[in-house]
Amino acid sequence: MTHRLNLIAGVVVPLFLAASGAAAQALSAAAKPAPAPAPATATETPSFRTPDGHPDLQGYWTNATVTPLERPKELGTKAFFTPEEAAAYEKRQLAVPEPTGKGTYADVHYNMAQFGLEKSQGKLAENIRTSLITAPPDGRLPAMLPEAVKRNAERVAANKGHEFDGPENRGLAEQCIIWPNEGPPMMPVGYNSNLQIVQGPGYVAILQEMIHDVRMIPTDGRPHIASNIRQWMGDSTGHWEGDTLVVDTTNFTDRTAFRGSSGNLHVVERFRRVDATTVDYSFTVSDPDTWAQPWSADIPMTAIQGPIYEYACSEGNYGMANNLSGARAEERKKAQEEGK
Repeated sequence: MTHRLNLIAGVVVPLFLAASGAAAQALSAAAKPAPAPAPATATETPSFRTPDGHPDLQGYWTNATVTPLERPKELGTKAFFTPEEAAAYEKRQLAVPEPTGKGTYADVHYNMAQFGLEKSQGKLAENIRTSLITAPPDGRLPAMLPEAVKRNAERVAANKGHEFDGPENRGLAEQCIIWPNEGPPMMPVGYNSNLQIVQGPGYVAILQEMIHDVRMIPTDGRPHIASNIRQWMGDSTGHWEGDTLVVDTTNFTDRTAFRGSSGNLHVVERFRRVDATTVDYSFTVSDPDTWAQPWSADIPMTAIQGPIYEYACSEGNYGMANNLSGARAEERKKAQEEGK
């Protein structure tokens, strides 16, 4: 349960490339919705409190949803669907194209669906927002600053032509270091979008199913670690504001690059227990070196049945070995052809 320090150099490449290797790894069993709790009697009311009096966030949860991160442009500032619009949108999102056998997008979508994309979890009908982003008002990511665009373009250009030179040239997820959406902030990742929360005096621990990372969050009011210490998932400190757990995270490494962010990424998360089967999770992201303004999102977390099985990332990472061995075979073939 220790923090991951910035000890391994990695180059961020588009998520699609990272996913190509990560998707080849073993997947855990599909999460099942939690059984409905027995109704409270007239003499008992669920308190959702831990023995020390804080709100009880413990349990197994999923943040999978069909709600898009960004609102479709044509919806403008329309923040919510009507129930009828929500049902129609959900039906379109859950539809799986028929495979063509010709390597088309439909085939990719179909094949990934067989790997267990959890679109069926977190039904949009229960949260009829038109986007997960709640601010800015248009429900879309703020403009990326010119220097951030340049920084990310240079990172991609530096790796161009070297994508398969070695493991350090592959994405962080494919190296089993960290999944880009793993957090903080914690974003739906398509599959394995499950987590477990455990609480104890002075701490809250969050286990992520994807790459099985655990965040240990102290809630005793301690300050952040020294600014020269940088970590893949940053340094998280928490405190309680009424019934809400507020988690402040800084000290990221610039190699984490959440959606192109810099090492100055700052994330503030809020967890609030709503009822027996729901935790409201919201966050605000700011980075003066990346976006023109902060942005916020809200993602309901729904209770599921546990346990969460181990995601054996490194042990099952056949995609990395296959990609690199394939590249070496291509190099040998090219050398033989040039030697003729």
